[in-house]
Amino acid sequence: MEAANITELDVIDRRIVKELLANSRLTNQELSERVGLSASPCLRRLRRLEKTGVITGYSATIDEARVGLAFSVFMSVKLERQIDESLGRFEAEILKHPEVVDCWLMTGDNDYLLRILASGLRDYEHFLTGTLTKIPGVASIQSSVSLRRVKAASPDVG
Repeated sequence: MEAANITELDVIDRRIVKELLANSRLTNQELSERVGLSASPCLRRLRRLEKTGVITGYSATIDEARVGLAFSVFMSVKLERQIDESLGRFEAEILKHPEVVDCWLMTGDNDYLLRILASGLRDYEHFLTGTLTKIPGVASIQSSVSLRRVKAASPDVG
């Protein structure tokens, strides 16, 4: 198993990350005021956090239902064989499908956990029967329909 390349973060770095997790649209001036630095040192730290891969990007959070994707399904997928070639082929295929918004390689009885977003049961069924079941090497699929999200949180960086 590959070890994580850990970047040491001091108190100010952690404040920067925490503020950006709460609001990634802050200007550098706003960010510097919130973390107690002047603008130039704050920007240098921010660029370092980006360069070292601590900050990997910026995004908006959307209400999935308001954009027509109210049907969220978690799927556990088991492959026929758990060899590198089979895993790679499955992952390459999953990357082609925007309905799959999360895909995790797992330990335990199943090999992958996917989260699928669809507009409704009919679209989900189309993805399941028209796409997922046709991927070579898929041995079994278990689906769980999400009723509602109870918690969504960013990691606590200190």
